[in-house]
Amino acid sequence: MRVLVAAPLHEKAIEVLKNAGFEVVYEEYPDEERLLELAKDVDAIIVRSKPKVTRKVIENAPNLKVIGRAGVGLDNIDLDAAKERSIEVVNSPGASSRSVAELAMALMFNVTRKIAFADRKMREGVWAKKQCMGFELDGKTLGIVGFGRIGYNIAKIAKAMGMNLLLYDPYPNFERAKEVGGKFVELEELLKESDVVTLHVPLLDSTYHLINEERLKLMKPTAILINAARGPIIDTNALVKALREGWIAGAGLDVFEEEPLPAGHELTKLDNVVLTPHIGASTVEAQMRAGVEVAEKVVKVLKG
Repeated sequence: MRVLVAAPLHEKAIEVLKNAGFEVVYEEYPDEERLLELAKDVDAIIVRSKPKVTRKVIENAPNLKVIGRAGVGLDNIDLDAAKERSIEVVNSPGASSRSVAELAMALMFNVTRKIAFADRKMREGVWAKKQCMGFELDGKTLGIVGFGRIGYNIAKIAKAMGMNLLLYDPYPNFERAKEVGGKFVELEELLKESDVVTLHVPLLDSTYHLINEERLKLMKPTAILINAARGPIIDTNALVKALREGWIAGAGLDVFEEEPLPAGHELTKLDNVVLTPHIGASTVEAQMRAGVEVAEKVVKVLKG
């Protein structure tokens, strides 16, 4: 059997596939035309957030039995097309939870203490001490939108720091909330009461532009917004307006509606936003766990 690895995968994951007796075809991020060619005679395809496994790719792969996503979101895979062909879709949802949680916390620190801004000024030869007044997270209210694996990890860290926790999730886990001392509330209440809001929901029709102009206006003018989930969860135009006009104090973003973020984008011109290039899962540990976990799942499917 042949497995197409169409994105960077940890060497230990490749070993799992080879040790199972599979032939591994490796090509990093092929475009759709090339992916169509590669998919013709493979039994499995493994991707990350790229490339997209479209209906056209799936229909062009007669032997395809399983699609593996090394990571959490499945929005780059046509799930309906896979279901129609009875093709299994597997992922590794827990592999990067801690890494994404730590990045979200790092963005909180960075925005509240203006670290990126201070660093830029220092490199410019400017001693901007007076412009770098920040605030502590201890005793502040953290609103976690999406209380799954990542939200739970953030809650544990925030609790240890002395933060108060408000939680929003359509499917509340009250046992875990009790464990971290969190309280489930409606989204509007969370936005109104939180000093920091961090987003950890999947990208669905129901979460597209979940944070829009109306909801940004509910937040405190001293609050900050963190997004290490998916870019389209926030209406970017509304966020730029909110940051410019002072509806909120700042934002930390690891994901964007358009990736890579275009050069000269309005977000890059603002001093009250910290930007990182979708690196939530970019740790050695997360990459290894994600790759090995999805490889093991692919092996199980192909071996029946």
